[in-house]
Amino acid sequence: MFELLKTDTHTKARLGRLTTAHGVIETPVFMPVGTQASVKALDPRELHEMGTQILLGNTYHLNLRPGLEVIRAAGGLHSFMNWDRPILTDSGGFQVFSLAKIRKVKEHGVEFRSHLDGSLLFIGPKESMEIQRVLGSDIAMVFDECPPHDAPASEQRLAVERTIRWALECRTQPRAAGQKVFGIVQGGSDAALREQCAKALVEMDFDGYAIGGVSVGEPEPEMMRAIELAEPHLPAHKARYAMGLGTPAQMIELIARGVDMFDCVLPTRIARTGTAVTHTGAFGLKGASYKTDFGPIEEGCECYACRTFTRAYLRHLLRANEILGLRMVSVHNSHLYLKVMAEVRAAIAAGTFAEYHRHFIAHYKPSQKILAARKAAGDER
Repeated sequence: MFELLKTDTHTKARLGRLTTAHGVIETPVFMPVGTQASVKALDPRELHEMGTQILLGNTYHLNLRPGLEVIRAAGGLHSFMNWDRPILTDSGGFQVFSLAKIRKVKEHGVEFRSHLDGSLLFIGPKESMEIQRVLGSDIAMVFDECPPHDAPASEQRLAVERTIRWALECRTQPRAAGQKVFGIVQGGSDAALREQCAKALVEMDFDGYAIGGVSVGEPEPEMMRAIELAEPHLPAHKARYAMGLGTPAQMIELIARGVDMFDCVLPTRIARTGTAVTHTGAFGLKGASYKTDFGPIEEGCECYACRTFTRAYLRHLLRANEILGLRMVSVHNSHLYLKVMAEVRAAIAAGTFAEYHRHFIAHYKPSQKILAARKAAGDER
């Protein structure tokens, strides 16, 4: 399924090729998030044009709405949303974290109160894999327990034990034709727990491995440490996926640490507040300084928004609450994330990633708006 094409000589960055039932994915790759079978504010044509290779959907949300009977009748998630490229589905494990106020963790799964109408539903390993089988995703994730980053050691240990036990059960469940399954490494920032979880999952021989329990409100150094603790215990010949992050700079730092796949709601989430992302950071387009700024969001950007509209016009749309404004900023931000991944792949292939890495990090200024949005992202994933 995964072919490792090249490893950078100065970092752990990897160039790879991931083959799925709906096409080949070049890695490193960013996956736009379509939690409810739609990437917010964007349509499939736009996603195709900006070079999207794979989308992410969510088991918990799609099971609630529109429900499995509708998706089954449509012939699966690809057909339902008219997307002919690969799809990865989250297992619902993230909702164990994000919906903590309306769920109870039990030994065989999690009991939820629907965030829509309060009705009771249960998702465990068997249920999660059955939902993903009906969805027909190319890559399904095992059902895991994702505790808060500041959970006590005893809670982290129990979460790891459940994650391992649930992963083994997921491993034996029926799959859709051609569907691959990834294990998820938990363990917080505890080195022993990360090693224990990773080694147990590797023994189960999943098709790929994700590093979970990151981007759950922890400081950035702790996020990097969690990845660094898990990565050495994952096989080089399998894809590695850091779940639910991050900023362009964070992704580049994690690519340098050996990660291949990413997803994040930030590109479209912050676009809806008028925040645009560039190669040097993020800025709010609603500011008065852009009232008569007739340049593009980012000079040299080839996205439709930058080719067509000015900062001044987009500022006007955003301040007037016109939908076109948030759509165009969503187009730009999503294009930027995908463009950075294309640049990274080219740099690894050319043997210049270390230089690209240094240059990008030196010029990218972290944004408090993005950091605040990451903490507030909640259940959009």
